Amino acid sequence: MSVYRNSAWFLKGLSEFTRNAFLSASKQFVEKDLEVSMAGRAFMITGANSGIGKATAMAIAKRGGTVHMVCRNKDKAEEARADIVKETGNKEVHVHILDLSETKKVWEFAEAFKRKYKALNVLINNAGSIMSQRDVNAEGLEKSFATNVLGVYILTKSLIPLLEKSADPRVITVSSGGMLVQKLRIGNLQSERGRYDGAMVYAQHKRQQVVMTEQLAKTHTSIHFSVMHPGWVDTPAVANGMPDFHRSMKDSLRTPEQGADTAVWLAVAEAAAKNPSGRFYHDRKMVPTHLPLAWTHSSALEEQKLLSLLEDLAKTFQPPSMDNM
Repeated sequence: MSVYRNSAWFLKGLSEFTRNAFLSASKQFVEKDLEVSMAGRAFMITGANSGIGKATAMAIAKRGGTVHMVCRNKDKAEEARADIVKETGNKEVHVHILDLSETKKVWEFAEAFKRKYKALNVLINNAGSIMSQRDVNAEGLEKSFATNVLGVYILTKSLIPLLEKSADPRVITVSSGGMLVQKLRIGNLQSERGRYDGAMVYAQHKRQQVVMTEQLAKTHTSIHFSVMHPGWVDTPAVANGMPDFHRSMKDSLRTPEQGADTAVWLAVAEAAAKNPSGRFYHDRKMVPTHLPLAWTHSSALEEQKLLSLLEDLAKTFQPPSMDNM
């Protein structure tokens, strides 16, 4: 990452990504956008037991939506579900256990979900992983890539047929402003070369999510795709994955509810779906995916190649009993 990119990103963050920035931006929000009933609509949220995911699940349950919480830890998920049901009175909150880093199990989960449920209106890809050191899963894939990119790709692609059959389908992916310092790299997807810097690997994955969203929006035009940056949020993932940043910025970090606001807006607001599909959002506004003069643009060929590589890799781990995507 260049010194310029780093400096430009941090200055931008201080003015746009903090708690005070949210409070300022929220003065322009249209309150009635979120004054809606979601009764009869089904939402799947990954990583829904804490942080932004739980805040999103809570907001949707309050509006009467059916919530499918996809979580890695059963005890934490059930505890979060109990909190949500108690606070909202909505019993249509369901827990599903899945570790997105276990690639074959992502396939199996998505296929089983399609067999059991007849509708899914909104998928919110929120779960993410920042690793302090390189680690591989049982299938030989670098774990954070498996979670942040390949798992998101497989879950989304596998659920697209169910989404397409449902009313007003949407896919929202929770990315990060960190991706602004990264140019798409497709030659080292498994982080095998060079020094492993978990925060930078995570930022690269978030760039890949943005490209993935743009490409899927072109191919699946009946679904509204979006990707969003929640700002700098005080979550367990940030505290554990970026302890120095968390410690230095703690007093300026957003609450999980503030971080979740744009994801909720994208998931439920009629106004959100009127915007073009495939765009990047921050504080309910479409925003650029590149910093000025940061040299992070990639070619259309590179972006298409990423999707091609993900498609090929996904099929490698597709259980033989399943149909091809």
